[in-house]
Amino acid sequence: MQVNNRFASLLGSRKMKISEVSRSTGISRTTLTKLYYDTSRAVSFAVLGKLCEALDCGVADILDVSRGERSGS
Repeated sequence: MQVNNRFASLLGSRKMKISEVSRSTGISRTTLTKLYYDTSRAVSFAVLGKLCEALDCGVADILDVSRGERSGS
């Protein structure tokens, strides 16, 4: 199984910036930047909850799970 990070595309589709999300959620820019560039190794439930509330979305809009391997791995 592969967990796919959709945070960057979600922000892009909403024309939102990391700094805007950071201000509205209190989540550090460092945490959001790692999530945006898919370099984060883990995301806490607290961060996911704040993002879902601020972006009016569900966890599946930020992360999804698929079978198979990620291309390029």
